[in-house]
Amino acid sequence: MDIGLLAAFLGGTLALLTPCAALLMPAFFASTVGTGPRLLLHGGVFYLGLLVVLVPLGVGAGALGSLFVTHRQAIVLIASIVLIMLGAAQALGFGFDPARLLPGPDLHARAASKTGLVKTVLLGSASGIAGFCAGPILGAVLTLAAARGDTLGAALLLALYGAGMVMPLLLIAALWRQLGTRGRRLLRGRAFTVLGRQLHTTSVITGLLIMSVGVVFWSTNGLVGAPELLPLDAQAWLQERTAVLANPLLDILAVLALTALILLLWAGRQRRRAADRAAAAAEQATPTPGEQQR
Repeated sequence: MDIGLLAAFLGGTLALLTPCAALLMPAFFASTVGTGPRLLLHGGVFYLGLLVVLVPLGVGAGALGSLFVTHRQAIVLIASIVLIMLGAAQALGFGFDPARLLPGPDLHARAASKTGLVKTVLLGSASGIAGFCAGPILGAVLTLAAARGDTLGAALLLALYGAGMVMPLLLIAALWRQLGTRGRRLLRGRAFTVLGRQLHTTSVITGLLIMSVGVVFWSTNGLVGAPELLPLDAQAWLQERTAVLANPLLDILAVLALTALILLLWAGRQRRRAADRAAAAAEQATPTPGEQQR
């Protein structure tokens, strides 16, 4: 995995935790979806909604960049400057909402009028592009996608950006009750004032990350000269060790194990439902003190 892919994933995570979005979607998932298989189902549908919007944007950015592939040096310079400017805007709290640039109805409004999985997929589509605080982050990822000049790589970059939003979303939603007030406050970050301007910790961290990527992008000629996060020797060792997994028997065993896990989760959920119904029936059957006196 190169630095650009890692930056896209981290950008998605930080977009979820920006001041405009922090805890809004995790709260929605925790309060309306629940936990277990239902949470995973809605998380998958939410990610599908993200992909429907983000991947075409990535493909478009990659195709646009491929038109100027003969002017690579100029592209690297412009992309580096844009990344540093977007990072500075993010750190200083100067955001923008990319959804306002797109035609069509407001996806958030449409999502609010729906229920169930339709609501979740529309919420995912809206979350991929909407948000004043996350605008510079998406802009930076799209800049990286355009600079790659590769439509497939650009689509992967945007897919990883979406995955960076979904994975912490599911984790926070699953641990929502255990987090408590203090944990939610920590995730939300905190505001502070510098020279009379109010800043936010998450925005500053995100802005510094984007600016760092811009500097690295310029100093490595568009990440061409950037070192691999995993050394080649380590990659060769992992490929050699994982070659044994390319076995039909292991594939069958993996499918059986996954099926067994799904069945166990389903059985556990059915037991919990039965226990809840029994407790509700027992509560209804227990007479109140006033009824006992009568």
